[in-house]
Amino acid sequence: MAVTLKDVAERAQVSRSAVSRTFTDGASVSEKMRRKVEKAAQELGYSPNALASSLTTGRTKLIGLVSNNFHNPIFLEVFDRFTRRLQDKGLRPLLVNLSDETDPKNSVRMLRQYSVDGVVVASSTLPPGFAKAFRDAGVPVVHSFGRSSSTPQVHVVGIDNVECGRMAAQTLIARGYRKLAFMGGPQAATSTQDRCKGFTNEMEMHPEIATSYSFAGDYSFEAGRQEMLRLLQEDPAEAYFCGDDVLSIGALSAIREQGLSVPQDIGVIGLNDMEMARWENIDLTTIHQPIEQIVNSSIELVVAMLDEPDRYPEARIFPCHVVDRGTLKALAT
Repeated sequence: MAVTLKDVAERAQVSRSAVSRTFTDGASVSEKMRRKVEKAAQELGYSPNALASSLTTGRTKLIGLVSNNFHNPIFLEVFDRFTRRLQDKGLRPLLVNLSDETDPKNSVRMLRQYSVDGVVVASSTLPPGFAKAFRDAGVPVVHSFGRSSSTPQVHVVGIDNVECGRMAAQTLIARGYRKLAFMGGPQAATSTQDRCKGFTNEMEMHPEIATSYSFAGDYSFEAGRQEMLRLLQEDPAEAYFCGDDVLSIGALSAIREQGLSVPQDIGVIGLNDMEMARWENIDLTTIHQPIEQIVNSSIELVVAMLDEPDRYPEARIFPCHVVDRGTLKALAT
C-alpha cells in the first residue's frame, strides 16, 4: 500500500500538519522539525501527493504551455527548454496543441478545466487575441515569441521581427546580390507580416535592386520546398530571405533537387538558428533568435505573476544577430 502523510507523521512522532508544512513551499517549519520529517519520509519511501497539496494550497503548480507549431522542429527545442526550466522551478508543464483551434475562448475553457496557475502562449503565429483571452479570464499569461509592442496588453517576450527583416535585407545587399526575394510563412501570421515589413522597408531604400515577395502556406519543410519549386519554374531571384529556418531547409532541398547549387546559383538566409541549421549537410546562414533567453525570461515573468497577478504588462525584446555559414556568398568587396 502507498505510504501516506499519516504514516510519516507517526514515524516522525509529529502532527500531520507538521508533515504537510514540511512539504509545502514557503510554509513555516523549524529546521529540527524539517529534518525529523524528511528522515521519516526517506525511511518510508514517502513522496508528497501533488494533487492533495493543490487542494491544501489552492495551487496546482500546473503551467499551460500552448502552441500551434508542433510540426515545426524548432519547437522541439523550445518545449524542451520550457519543460526543463519549469520543472526546475517546481512547476509542472501542461502541453496543449492549438493547431486546429481558432476560437481563443475554447482554449481558455480547456485550460481552466485543468485549473492551471498560469499560461505561456509559445507561438509567433497565434494572434495576440489568444493571449489576451487568458488575461481577460484572470489567468496569468505570458506570450512568448509574441509580437513586440510599446504598449503590450499582456506580457510579451520575443524579438523585433521588423528589425530581423531589415537585417536580412541588409545582409543580402552587403553580399552583392541585386535580385532579392522574401519567401515568408503564412501571410496571416504576425511574424510573417513583421519580417516582410522590415525587409520591404529596407528594400525601398534601394530601388535599383529588384525585389519580389511570396508566401508559403505554413512554417514547415514541405511548404518551403513546394513554394521554392514553384518559384524556380518562374524567374528565380539571386538570393532569398526565408521566413524561418525550416522554410529555408525546405527551400534548400528544392534548389538542390533542381540541380542548382547553394550559394553559387542561389543564396538563402533563414531565421531562428535552430539546431538543424548547424548540421554540416545544411550549414544554413541565418539570424540567431536567443531562444534560451526568451524561455528563461518568460518563465521568470509567469512565476512572478503567480504572486502578483496584476503585474503591469511589459514587453521584453531581445536582440538578434546574423550567423554566417555556407548558404550565402562571401561579402562583396
